[in-house]
Amino acid sequence: MVKRTSFEGDACPIARSLEAIGDWWSLLIIREALFGVRRFGEFQSKLGMAKNILSARLRSMVDHGILETAPASDGTAYHEYVLTPKGRGLFPILVALRQWSEEFDDHPEQITTILVDRAKGRPVKKLELRAEDGRLLSQPDTMVKLRPASRRRSA
Repeated sequence: MVKRTSFEGDACPIARSLEAIGDWWSLLIIREALFGVRRFGEFQSKLGMAKNILSARLRSMVDHGILETAPASDGTAYHEYVLTPKGRGLFPILVALRQWSEEFDDHPEQITTILVDRAKGRPVKKLELRAEDGRLLSQPDTMVKLRPASRRRSA
């Protein structure tokens, strides 16, 4: 098996994020956790993953603070995987991926679900990137610049 490149310690925040969640299995596990899946067997059943791959991904997400283990809610000897605040913080990323697919997929008619507001039952509005003053931004309206030295952390 080819060892993948590690982005740990990379200065780019996108690369650093990919170190924790950079494969499709991890994002699908997070999707299922957001839907309420908590047990190893449930993840395995829903995703059809090999047990060794699922075990490695779950362990990695616990190590990265995305999931934590908790005693089983039914009082059995098993444990469950629960999203941490860091894990729940991935929700907008999954929504962005979903909306991107809904817009650009070659076969959008095959997408059988829509994301709706639970209270109103209406479709969720497309995510927007806004400036501090509320202006709608697109990629050409943004740039990357160095963070002020006082806010940089030493490695």
